[in-house]
Amino acid sequence: MEAGTSSRDAVSYEDGVVRAFALAAVLWGIVGMLVGALIAAQLTWPELNFGIPWLSYGRLRPLHTNAVIFAFGGCTLFATAYHVVQRTGYTRLFAPKLAWFTFWGWQAVIVAAAITLPLGMTSGKEYAELEWPIDILITLVWVSYAIVFFGTVGMRKVRHIYVANWFFGAFIIAVALLHVVNSAALPVSLTKSYSAYAGVQDAMVQWWYGHNAVGFFLTAGFLGMMYYYIPKQANRPVYSYRLSIVHFWALIFTYMWAGPHHLHYTALPDWAQSVGMVFSLVLLAPSWGGMINGIMTLSGAWHKLRDDPILKFLIVSLSFYGMSTFEGPMMSIKTVNALSHYTDWTIGHVHSGALGWVGLISMGSLYHLIPRMYGRTQMYSVRAIELHFWIATLGIVLYIAAMWIAGVMQGLMWRAVNPDGSLVYTFVESVKATFPFYVVRLLGGLLYLGGMVVMAWNVVMTMRISKPASAPIPAVAAA
Repeated sequence: MEAGTSSRDAVSYEDGVVRAFALAAVLWGIVGMLVGALIAAQLTWPELNFGIPWLSYGRLRPLHTNAVIFAFGGCTLFATAYHVVQRTGYTRLFAPKLAWFTFWGWQAVIVAAAITLPLGMTSGKEYAELEWPIDILITLVWVSYAIVFFGTVGMRKVRHIYVANWFFGAFIIAVALLHVVNSAALPVSLTKSYSAYAGVQDAMVQWWYGHNAVGFFLTAGFLGMMYYYIPKQANRPVYSYRLSIVHFWALIFTYMWAGPHHLHYTALPDWAQSVGMVFSLVLLAPSWGGMINGIMTLSGAWHKLRDDPILKFLIVSLSFYGMSTFEGPMMSIKTVNALSHYTDWTIGHVHSGALGWVGLISMGSLYHLIPRMYGRTQMYSVRAIELHFWIATLGIVLYIAAMWIAGVMQGLMWRAVNPDGSLVYTFVESVKATFPFYVVRLLGGLLYLGGMVVMAWNVVMTMRISKPASAPIPAVAAA
């Protein structure tokens, strides 16, 4: 049977768009992490903005978050969702031309963000900084994405919908809802608009969006990857399929209500803060259920971790997922939050999830996917994958350890008072004490960026010695 033909009937998978998104993910990963390294250096040595407004921290920080979340993470999600839904349904993509529109439309969104954010054109909303014309393009791309994905699910040749597609589907629906509601705004010019909400209502809607951007864009979609690529790479069935279904329903219900924990000790009503805290604590159970399910998929095959660096990426990512989803509920407890809020502890928590969970699961999934898009079973250099894993892991550990220590230190210094009620330390003293930890953070970020450069080299070499498969390999073996 020709490469790419389904074992159910002779169909060719639509892998061109998968290949394009996967390569774009690697490119934007380097760009986003490079900007991250630059702003980490600026926090250490502020003169590195060179007095240029569009190189200032305030302009580049939202560019960094949008690049790593929506450019790198988004392209990885598009690539893997399109790859998985075809293989698990034994069918090609529904409306391939519309799938290509999602690719070029998403790249246009990324380029528009890269132009407008350094110029200071922003709505000022965390993870939703882009102005209204770009928001409309995002909506069009996202609706097209939903049509392609759910259309493909509807065309499947098997009765069962595999659980990875449940997570991808929930992520697509939830992100559409979050984006449309939070981005409601009154335009006053082509480059400026004002939120449809005001005051504490605006804050509540924003952090309902902000936390669920983490919960659905950065968790549910990547759990879809986990439930497909770990069993595939390990050549083992999911440890407990029943647990995966419980994990799905518990996670998507609980996550929606956790957003108010971002607004502890603010003007938000105390009952709303408490609801956010309670649901954050409940969230620990489904999160750890999913982590255990993924890790235990290797039960009886732990020896594979010795020789398979892709499995190292996938399994260690779950360890960071478990750690982050323990730390998050703990930080939502009001008494803990009183110490951690506004400190670099929060930055450490965010990056243990972003670099450790999202980054590593993305890289592992792409290492599995990319060679198969070029008719190969593995990347050009397995040693380079191993090198990437250890560089990235060391970078993560340095980064988050530095931020944890700096954050706890900041919290303790800010709340220290003399017997007469005056502050023991000035704010400047806390900044000075934080300096060495910012240097370590920068080193960790540079290591992580270096690992991404190694990956890019490996991808280029894999492309040079291969050619895209003219037709996909049998569905059962190819995925």
